[in-house]
Amino acid sequence: MAWWQILLLTLYAGLEILDELQIYSSLNTPVGAGLIAGLIMGDLPTGLFIGASMQLTVLGIGTFGGASRIDATTGTVLATAFSTSIKGMSPQTAISSIAVPVAAIMIELDVLARFANTYFSHRIDHLIDQDKINYKAVERNVLYGAIPWSLSRAVPVFIALAFGQGLVQQIANALNGDLLWLGNGLTVAGATLPAVGFAVLLRYLPVKRHAAYLILGFTITTLFSVLFSGMQALGTGLSAVNKGFTTIFNGLPMLAIAMLGLALAILHYKNIPINKGTAQTQSTESQSNNASSSSDDDEGEITDDEL
Repeated sequence: MAWWQILLLTLYAGLEILDELQIYSSLNTPVGAGLIAGLIMGDLPTGLFIGASMQLTVLGIGTFGGASRIDATTGTVLATAFSTSIKGMSPQTAISSIAVPVAAIMIELDVLARFANTYFSHRIDHLIDQDKINYKAVERNVLYGAIPWSLSRAVPVFIALAFGQGLVQQIANALNGDLLWLGNGLTVAGATLPAVGFAVLLRYLPVKRHAAYLILGFTITTLFSVLFSGMQALGTGLSAVNKGFTTIFNGLPMLAIAMLGLALAILHYKNIPINKGTAQTQSTESQSNNASSSSDDDEGEITDDEL
């Protein structure tokens, strides 16, 4: 790994947390991290694969009230860097052995960054309590708060990239040698992690209330995927038999799936009664009968009123 790659990845790690806190350019997400890290390491497909896998893994994980959560973005940066630079480490193995553990460990550094910022908060309180407020000093201390946040990501990424390559190479050699059974297990675990993310997400979405949309979306996606896969296989066979056959059958783009989901969401939104008074005209008896069953069936789900 070249020195400039370590430098760029360290700078990105220090900036992505500030992006997440204030800028919101979406480059702070695991997919964005996979894009940036893949470009820096010269292997964009691997970066996007790891970033997308980590994005799916944390689909149902959120943070409320300033709580810390696993840092899948930093995990993606390190997993992409090591997967592309370490011989014998597959992206799936990098996800399960590097990205996920790093994302979990970063919780502690996130708490440390929050704790360190209390120093600047107290300084600001002290400046405000003075008879003559120094507004420039207040502004400076507000900006100083970005330093602990950036260091909480940049320092561990730099240490891992600069001094951890040898250790990771030894681990990769062991996973491909005497511990091949463990390496195969980590590969399978890395491939199944996105399914875990979907499970967590479905646990907190009102799926039971909108099961029809879930079934419809799954069915349409499956049918289209099989149809387009069959067309691609047919085109490959025809091109092999007839050299003059130049038509190319592309696979189903994810944009088409997203547009179908958007259409269903628009239909559902239009069917929601705008006048809440209409919903309140229901009889008290029906509300009481449905209250007990809905409380049991929808336990754990986040409804519109709770957002």
